[in-house]
Amino acid sequence: MQGFAPRVKAVLGPTNTGKTHLAMERMLAHASGIIGFPLRLLARENYDRMVAAKGIRHVGLITGEEKIIPPEARWFACTVEAMPLDRHVEFVAVDEIQLCADPDRGHVFTDRLLRARGMVETMFMGAETIRPLIQRLVPDAIIETRPRLSRLYHSGPAKLTRLPPRSAVVAFSAAEVYAIAEMIRRRRGGCAVVMGRLSPRTRNAQVALYQEKEVDFLVATDAIGMGLNMDVDHVGFAGISKFDGHRLRRLTAPEMAQIAGRAGRGMRDGSFGGTADCPPLPDELVRAIETHDFDAIEHIFWRNSDLDFTSIDNLLGSLQASPPRRGLVRGNDASDLETLTTLSRDAEVRQRAVGRRRVRLLWDACQIPDFRKIADDSHAALCARVFNHVTDAGHLPVDWIGGQIDRLAKIEGDIDTLMQRLSGVRVWSYIVARSDWVRDAAHWQGRARAVEDMISDSLHEKLMHRFVDRRAALLMRRLEENEGQDLLSAVTARGEVVVEGHSVGHVAGFTFLPDPAAVGDEKRMVMRAARRALGEEMPRRVGRFEAAPDSDITRTEKHRLLWQGQVVARLRPGHSVLRPLAEVEVSDFLDGPLRERVRRRCQAFLDAEIAAGFAPLFAALEAARTAPESRGLLHRLGEGMGLARAEVEDQAGGVVRLAGGTFAWFLPAMLKPAPMALRAALLALAHGVPTPDLPLSSLTAIPVEQTPVGQTPVGQTWPSGFAEALGWVTAGPVLLRLDVAERVAEELRRGARAQAGRMPLPRGLASRLSVKAEALPAVLRRLGFRLIPAPSLDAGQYGPPVPPMLTPLARARENAVKRPPSVPVDGPFATLASFRKLGTRR
Repeated sequence: MQGFAPRVKAVLGPTNTGKTHLAMERMLAHASGIIGFPLRLLARENYDRMVAAKGIRHVGLITGEEKIIPPEARWFACTVEAMPLDRHVEFVAVDEIQLCADPDRGHVFTDRLLRARGMVETMFMGAETIRPLIQRLVPDAIIETRPRLSRLYHSGPAKLTRLPPRSAVVAFSAAEVYAIAEMIRRRRGGCAVVMGRLSPRTRNAQVALYQEKEVDFLVATDAIGMGLNMDVDHVGFAGISKFDGHRLRRLTAPEMAQIAGRAGRGMRDGSFGGTADCPPLPDELVRAIETHDFDAIEHIFWRNSDLDFTSIDNLLGSLQASPPRRGLVRGNDASDLETLTTLSRDAEVRQRAVGRRRVRLLWDACQIPDFRKIADDSHAALCARVFNHVTDAGHLPVDWIGGQIDRLAKIEGDIDTLMQRLSGVRVWSYIVARSDWVRDAAHWQGRARAVEDMISDSLHEKLMHRFVDRRAALLMRRLEENEGQDLLSAVTARGEVVVEGHSVGHVAGFTFLPDPAAVGDEKRMVMRAARRALGEEMPRRVGRFEAAPDSDITRTEKHRLLWQGQVVARLRPGHSVLRPLAEVEVSDFLDGPLRERVRRRCQAFLDAEIAAGFAPLFAALEAARTAPESRGLLHRLGEGMGLARAEVEDQAGGVVRLAGGTFAWFLPAMLKPAPMALRAALLALAHGVPTPDLPLSSLTAIPVEQTPVGQTPVGQTWPSGFAEALGWVTAGPVLLRLDVAERVAEELRRGARAQAGRMPLPRGLASRLSVKAEALPAVLRRLGFRLIPAPSLDAGQYGPPVPPMLTPLARARENAVKRPPSVPVDGPFATLASFRKLGTRR
């Protein structure tokens, strides 16, 4: 190990101390430099900053999956694992150096701590907890402690619905992230989502949502603890335990401080606390985070980097060598070592891996990152196949590379499916970045990057669709106490309510129907926005309604009034059937005066419709004022909407033209289809039932068992008394139309009187009444007649039969029909003689 005491510096301190910013400034002040970051996301972010400062020709990016190395590149942003230590540069820096204590990746950071040096200056940035080990392992290093620029304090637990804007919620599994993000979308308008498995493109798009304040909340895994700088004011912990790939364990105090430290930026203070199902944070933990006082790291993880490539077994032995110094310990076996161990048991691989070059090639193949983490032997099989192809042909088959990348080039599926595809693309991005394995590596890197970008864009859209409601987020922010008056709102010609460019619902009549997708807090927020938008619109709508012609208003069978196809009022019974009342539909957007104006217009429409439909009746009632002797009957006609029971004496005295008298008195004009439909609607309203369907105006009889009511099945009946009030007469198994019943009954009475009380049954009477022949006796009985069937001919009788006879019911009781005396059965006029005798006896 080579030491440069004057040139090695460790800049330590909590988050928000400007350590990374200092390192970037120092590197760009040198003629060349390399800086290593713990995440590909951070390397990409700082690469963009370096390009902005030095130009794209002079800046390189080296990660496992991406290699952008212009010929003139002098400054490099890298992941710690991908730092090119064989390049001689003036400045070298490693960020988050305390990750030397990570049991999975720590050996890489430890190797950089011990071996990575710049020709002029070397800088390590990290937490204060690693100070004792740096002093022991790099004794010549200059250690500088930088204080946090702002205060970090504990604000206590808070419900998800009570978190302040600009909060980040940290969860420790994808399932928790999704559940919390769903909750925030429903209650707070949406959030951005950041997880370690996202590609830089997707992560940047999600962060942009948050940074540009399209959403006020961020839900993330603990990946945000590694230097992702955003404008976060509060960090809420959804838990204090995580599964680290080996076991479920509680987070350490330094880990929680690293995450909590994302709150606050520059000189702005930040806060942290529990949320969701997080248990209360212990007091000693809170104090440690607030004061940045943690136990020092006692050891860091190490793996031998001086490897023996003479054979597979020697390589395994050198990788498992014991640490040479106190403070260094072995960590968990990394995936590359696990893959090598697996392949060392493969006979074909052992046969091929002979000699230093091939053993090194095998080790390089085993170092392909296992981003997919499928937990089977598929990753080891992939590494073996790469090794075999390069061993046999010196490069990977083009068809195989193209097929594998094309298989991943799909954007269908859910969020987890897309993230799994991204992991697969990252593996192949790493493979094709090896120019010693792949012919035309630049082409395949571009192809892999294009597929990653395509999947990343689709993933971002799906995250947006699932977890972001831009409308709700915007309105929630603009409806804060001091900003409410700045809302831009309008109501379109179709009644759509638009606030700040977002549709929040539509106006139906004089009520507001919020977007059905808005529930809970979002619905209440939408209602607040709508009240402001409709403050001036409702008076204008009421004015248009008042000026609208009656033809624009419709009365429905369910006793509602519609305007522009929307319910504006409901009908309820008044003090008489002819005087129903209009009741304005409930609306939070109509005050008392506006409601009264709507009610008056609705009532005027009703009164006008009834006056037009019942004009003959009202004319008759008006005539009664000058004919006192007719007032009784006309009053009853008014109550019956043109009908009065037959027992009422005819006192019209020629003032009005009435018809009937047997069953009811009626105004003939009131039995026409339009007045009949209006009468049905008013009667149904009085009965509290929907208006039933009426029979066709051409029908004269309806079977009672099939009387229709609305759309109800055959066999239902109208309410009691409804048929009579509509002008139908119950006649046995049928209902007869009143005017037809009155006319037929009068004709039969005249015929019976003309023939001394008994008359033959008129031909076609059943057809005229639209009843079946077998129902005719019962129908005639209701009309006041008895049907006397024709007597049958006895044996030996000849001639035309006696027809069926009709007799009024009163005469029928007085004159029971007797069978005529027997006549000679062999005479040709026997039947005629019998008929004449019957006529004589009458």
